[in-house]
Amino acid sequence: MSLLNIAPPPGVVKNGTDLQQANTWSDANLVRWYEGSLQPVGGWRARTTSAMSGVCRALIAYLDNSRNRRTVAGTHTNLYFIGEDNTVTDITPTGFTTGNADAVQNLGYGGLTWGASTWNTPRPDSGAYTPATTWSLDTFGEYVIASATSDGKIYQWANSPASAAALLSNAPTGNNAIVVSSERFVFALGAGGVGNKVAFSDQEQSNVWTPAATNQAGSFTLATDGNLMAGKRMRGETLLLTDTDAHTARYQGPPFIYGFQQVGTACGVISANACATAGGAAYWMSNNGFFVYNGSVQPLRSSVGDFIFENLNVTERSKVYAVQNSNFSEIIWFYPSSGSSENDSYVSYNYMENHWQIGTLARTAGVDVGAFVFPNYASPDGYIYEHEVGYAYDSGSAVFAQTGPLQLGNGDRMMVATSLIPDEKTQGDVTATFKTRFYPNADESTFGPFDMANPTSVRFQGRQVQMTVTGNTPSSWRVGTMRLDVREGSKR
Repeated sequence: MSLLNIAPPPGVVKNGTDLQQANTWSDANLVRWYEGSLQPVGGWRARTTSAMSGVCRALIAYLDNSRNRRTVAGTHTNLYFIGEDNTVTDITPTGFTTGNADAVQNLGYGGLTWGASTWNTPRPDSGAYTPATTWSLDTFGEYVIASATSDGKIYQWANSPASAAALLSNAPTGNNAIVVSSERFVFALGAGGVGNKVAFSDQEQSNVWTPAATNQAGSFTLATDGNLMAGKRMRGETLLLTDTDAHTARYQGPPFIYGFQQVGTACGVISANACATAGGAAYWMSNNGFFVYNGSVQPLRSSVGDFIFENLNVTERSKVYAVQNSNFSEIIWFYPSSGSSENDSYVSYNYMENHWQIGTLARTAGVDVGAFVFPNYASPDGYIYEHEVGYAYDSGSAVFAQTGPLQLGNGDRMMVATSLIPDEKTQGDVTATFKTRFYPNADESTFGPFDMANPTSVRFQGRQVQMTVTGNTPSSWRVGTMRLDVREGSKR
């Protein structure tokens, strides 16, 4: 007899074949690896008591000048204010153009001209595409600057629950997004309907946009064939992302005000809200990969990229939303899976420990801790939820992690297991299930689930074994290095 340590490195590996995922964690849901141990993701509870109309596509939380905690949320139909008492107040500006909850890509019948294709063949990627409506929100002092893709106008909310947001006077229209720079200029991205044009207001004057010798308002057309999608404040600069590349804007004062530089190519952001910042770096999802900017744009190698981009509903890519979870050093992307028209899944990256996690969770927007103690995420049901609080989940949510194949030697020997020696913070918080195969992609045999004892009696054999650890109690459980008591056996 010998003890086989089950200690895959932290994070999920979904790329490649069955055996390429050997001795890793190959699947998971609502768990994370943090500071060396496997543990459950925190639960959630409803913060708001009434639902917002429409689907929330942006959240911002901040402290006003009186230290009141504020939340503003944008849906495809409305703009809302949520106060400390969790009351939802409609602050939709007069004349706002309602958007669309879902993207529209007309590649089917009627999507092309008569006779342009043949019966029963896939249509080319040339049909008209209308993304789901998204908002970009930012603060200008204690005011909120807001713009929705369906409307293209820039609005300002003056921090009064009794008043709706109002059109920002003199600002360009037909915009894709907004961002407020560290120097307190309001940037209009895709200004005036020109996809590669950046316009900026005068410094500290959000309603002064016409350049003059007495102000610092101005504009610049980027040398790109991409359309501006998003902007993020960085250390000493503003990052500007198009759907094809990345640029920065650095303040340099009169007469040019800002200097613009392309910092990355073939790295366009997949959606208007698919970028989040953490620790002086920006992380975003592109159309077929992930990228990071921390002075230069670099590909962010992902161990789950194959799975994510095969599982993504490309038509609804405009709904991808990124948010930082700073308490656990994570960037989380919520996205719609191939079987869903709405965000129902997530992928997260631990930027301190450099590993990836996946799972299912229906969230459409989010904001990190800061103004509030807990992260706040919006659900398709119109409610905002506090997360990382307790360990209560939606009914039917499975909390588990599954290993890839575990083998003896090079996998050419039979493994006979007789007992499991668990390694838990509190014994009995998880169960273990084992699946055995004789060859990759062969039929599986399942054993368990086993409640933990020390040791736990198990009886199975196979050339390769997978273990699934499942949360058994709503608690802050921890799993370390499990050990199997095994011997070499024979197939007969």
